[in-house]
Amino acid sequence: MNDAEDIDEIRERKREKLAVGAESTDEPVDVESGEHLDELLEGHPVVLVDFYADWCGPCKMLAPTVAETAAETDATVLKVDIDAHQDLATDYRIQGVPTLYLFADGEVEERMVGFQDKATIVEKVESAA
Repeated sequence: MNDAEDIDEIRERKREKLAVGAESTDEPVDVESGEHLDELLEGHPVVLVDFYADWCGPCKMLAPTVAETAAETDATVLKVDIDAHQDLATDYRIQGVPTLYLFADGEVEERMVGFQDKATIVEKVESAA
């Protein structure tokens, strides 16, 4: 098996794990494509999407809060690297990072731009559940 096949196999196992019917995961999930994002939005009732960039200081500061939100709430938390997925950044009109989108049943409930404190994020996630 070559590296590409190994990576494909790992990705497939991750997708299967997410598709098993779990309503949430305990760790943020890296979005791999627009199709992957759509699948996850359709498959989970409450989804928090963190649009970020590796070079962004506030994004790095927000990362632990996003991870804690994934572990402590029923929401599925996704991370979208805007540099790797410029098409998604354009589709969601991301003009600054970090930007958080909160979805309930596939519909946008909230859009938060800039650094957010944990209490605010958790409150919004729980109100969407």
